[in-house]
Amino acid sequence: MIKKKVKKLKPVKAAYIAALIDGEGSVTLCRKNKHVYRRIDISINNSDKKMLEWVLKAVGAGKILPKKIYSEKHTPTFTYRIVCREALPFLKQILPYLHTYKKDRTKLILKEFMKLTPRNGKYSEKMLNKKIDFTKRFFAINPTQRKRVHDWI
Repeated sequence: MIKKKVKKLKPVKAAYIAALIDGEGSVTLCRKNKHVYRRIDISINNSDKKMLEWVLKAVGAGKILPKKIYSEKHTPTFTYRIVCREALPFLKQILPYLHTYKKDRTKLILKEFMKLTPRNGKYSEKMLNKKIDFTKRFFAINPTQRKRVHDWI
């Protein structure tokens, strides 16, 4: 799989995309299955596929996936997603414009994730314990922890 390089975003585009993530997206750590360590997973969910296509074109990396529809009454929705190390340069660019708890999660990822994630996926016991601690601290940063979401207004 060829990784695409994240483009340099103009501040107005970075701010707009950060607002989409604050409102309709996520900054989280996911895993494909229970036997794999968690990876960075940034997503934006929306029913406007053209808007997500604009995000993909602006960022230059990631992909758009359809979400499963459980009822014919539901509007088809899509997810823009950028994962793993590919997400790091993207997160650096949108960090100044995030305003929810996702900003704190992004800061933690940028500060510690690379130090705790060996490329070969092999962890010493000490490093694995640090990774587990990082994951716990990451998920402790959540919407209910923040005093007021709208402090920035």
